[in-house]
Amino acid sequence: MNKKKIINDPVYGFIKIPGELIFDIIEHPWFQRLRHIKQLGLTDLVYPSAQHTRFQHALGALHLMGIVLDNLRTKGVEISQQEVEASQIAILLHDIGHGPLSHALEESLLPGVRHESLSYLFMEELNRQFNGALTLAMKIFRNSYSRKFFHQLVSSQLDIDRLDYLTRDCFFSGVPEGTIGVDRIIAMLTVHDDQLVVEEKGIYSIENFLNARRLMYWQVYLHKTTVSAERMVVNLIRRAQYLVQADELVPASEALTHFMRKPINLNDFQHDGISLNFFGQLDDEDLWGAVKFWIHHPDTILSTLATQLYHRNLFRIMLSKEPIHKAQLDNLRQRVIEQYAVLRSEAAYLFSHGTVSNEAYTEGQKINIITKRGEIVDIAQASDLPSIKAISKIVKKNYLCWPKNVSL
Repeated sequence: MNKKKIINDPVYGFIKIPGELIFDIIEHPWFQRLRHIKQLGLTDLVYPSAQHTRFQHALGALHLMGIVLDNLRTKGVEISQQEVEASQIAILLHDIGHGPLSHALEESLLPGVRHESLSYLFMEELNRQFNGALTLAMKIFRNSYSRKFFHQLVSSQLDIDRLDYLTRDCFFSGVPEGTIGVDRIIAMLTVHDDQLVVEEKGIYSIENFLNARRLMYWQVYLHKTTVSAERMVVNLIRRAQYLVQADELVPASEALTHFMRKPINLNDFQHDGISLNFFGQLDDEDLWGAVKFWIHHPDTILSTLATQLYHRNLFRIMLSKEPIHKAQLDNLRQRVIEQYAVLRSEAAYLFSHGTVSNEAYTEGQKINIITKRGEIVDIAQASDLPSIKAISKIVKKNYLCWPKNVSL
């Protein structure tokens, strides 16, 4: 069978599958599942064309990794073919641990379990299935390989993941402010003392990259309507979990039901033998299929949230730099109780409050510039733009969401 396929990608053109092992990994059901998980979760409720998937993103990252490693080789960096394949596998599988609606359900379905941890567990199992062929890829992924720049290409402040998702999310959302010069950034990457650095003449491209990332967070990833929809989904799943654990009948797929019966932690994934397989079946379609059932559920809270979410009658949302006062929350809770005739303990399902943060650049993980004199300087110090220093600070905003038919 010919496994050297070419895929037509709207962002980069033709993407080549570089070898049989990578082809077989892509064909695996766990990887094919990513076709059914949207890259941007609920963002298509704001930008209707943002329908691209984790599958597309993973292939795009695979493509960029190949280009980066080819460029580094032309600059004299010695990279073996084994390291090339392992790096490509590591970036291909970096998001395989994502669940339905991407980040939206991590805190409700799997509290305390990071998708990176699940990605590694999937890689461990795939390594067994492929007779140890992923061993080096796993070392690169967990940063235990001696040549550190390989891990930096997979996970850092200037990694292949970010280069693809910013380019792809900008393309599909139609938000031009997120445009980055990905070709020039890749051309400016090099290696110094086994660390990934950027040539000095690439400073302006990195400045643009960081500014674009900051803008994409406020305009796309943390758009207030997206935040509102995500909070509704979190409340919806929590209500469904409550009902399931109270032995109520809540129709859902077997995989989704497994994670609603009880909290599943990382230890369960490692030792119970079934949670990872169920998670490998779980995608957006499990959730939306359940939502359509729950619209007609006898539980008023579950049916209300499911109906409003499905028909895009989303919570009203207020974003503010000022804290949400207790008096505001008490007033809102009372009005929800009156409007929906629910118990005080149940009212929290019908509104939400918390904090979102934008971390465009954290200096703990530096993007290093190598000057023409061979000096290594952090981008925040190398740049002559005061905005780079400004976006090194975490910006937080408080939110309060509630049903539109409840007036404050």
